[in-house]
Order: sequence, then C-alpha cells, then structure tokens
Amino acid sequence: MKPVIGITPDFTDGDREVLGSREPTFVLRARYIGAIEDLGGIPLILPLAEDRAARKALLKDVDGLMLTGSGPDLPPRLYRERQRYAFRVMSRRRYDFELDAIRLAADRTLPVLAICGGMQALNVAFGGSLVQDISSQLGSPIRHRSPFPATRLCHAVEVHAGTLLRRITGLSKIRVNSSHHQSVKDVARPLIRSAVAPDGIIEAIESPVHPFMLGVQWHPEFLYDRHDIHRRIFEAFLRASRARS
Repeated sequence: MKPVIGITPDFTDGDREVLGSREPTFVLRARYIGAIEDLGGIPLILPLAEDRAARKALLKDVDGLMLTGSGPDLPPRLYRERQRYAFRVMSRRRYDFELDAIRLAADRTLPVLAICGGMQALNVAFGGSLVQDISSQLGSPIRHRSPFPATRLCHAVEVHAGTLLRRITGLSKIRVNSSHHQSVKDVARPLIRSAVAPDGIIEAIESPVHPFMLGVQWHPEFLYDRHDIHRRIFEAFLRASRARS
C-alpha cells in the first residue's frame, strides 16, 4: 500500500493579497505534492486544524508528516528572543499547528521530514533557537538566500558520519540549493546536527532515537527529479512511512 503523507501548507490570515483578494488562504507549492506522488506516496494537505482533538485525528490517519518551507518567519518569542529584524512573521494558525503536530508525531513515532522553514520549526518545537538573520548576525561568504532558481545547486554541505542523513546519501559531502535567511542556532537537546555548510551554518538536524525524524535546510523538492541524492531523501522518508503503516 502507498503511504499517506500529511503535508503542511502555508496560511495567510488576510495580511496580504493572494489570488486577487485578502481572503484567508491556504498556500502550497505543487512541487511538494509532486515529489510525494512521483515517488510512491499519497499526499494529503493538512488543514491546520485549531482543535487539538482534530489534530490528533488527522495525524492518526497519516503514515508520515512533511513540514514544508515558509516565506514568513517563526516569531522569535517562540524561542525566547525579541524580534530584532523587520521580517514578516508566520501566522499563529500555522505555527500553532506545526509545533503541536511535531510533538504529536514524536509521541506516535510518526516519520517526519522537515524542509527549510519546517526544519526550523522542528528545532523550535523541542526548545531550540534560531539565527534570526544570517547576513546581519553572522555574515558569511556563502549566499544562503541565493539569487538563482531553486533548481540550481549552490554550495556544498558536509554530512556527518553515523547519522541518518549519511546513511541515506552514502556521501560525506553533497551539493544543495539554498533559499533561506535564517538557520538553526542552538540545536534542541533531543536532536543532533547531521550536516553543516562550509561557513558553519547548520544544514540538517535529526533525532538519533526516533525511527525517522529529519530536517534539511535546503529544498529537495526542487531537485529530486534530476539529482539522485535528493531523491533518496524522499524515498527513505516514504519507506519509513510505508513500514509504519
């Protein structure tokens, strides 16, 4: 049987115009859906339910959880900091759902793949913190918010030995795309870093005890159809989800 993968969309609560109006709207790039469908899963877009009983019911009916990227940032107060820069913040409805869903997934040993902003949410859900703006706080010779299309590989990352990501890729170094201005700062205690960029920016985190809980800072959904390494990430996630189902 094909595993059912719950996928989190973005949500605009009327703060900006989408599809010609300011009506609250769910938004999700089709590439996330395409990656799951193409590689043997059944994508299910989750409605970001506000009722906790509904959230539990939704996660009970899926075999894996995929957290997608986001334009807006998590509010820094969620990791005990004041907001230092004037970037747009994520809707409460989305971050409430995602942070709770991550913890529920951990309790149920539900496989989790977290991409870009989803990786940052994974870290914050367990008590970690974020670099609010890489260029302002750290400076770096690497442009993590690349001006090039996300289908283009930008820089290398070192994949740590003995990690889930290393087992998936089979390589100590891989090349990735890059489209983020924030990054993981302090890794939450239940998690470990599994890849870093040459400038020290954390590019992947994971749980060493959960069967499959992996966050990557890049966007493999733009790369899986042309790069075997990035396809393997989705394939491993779907295998874990299928095994659990």
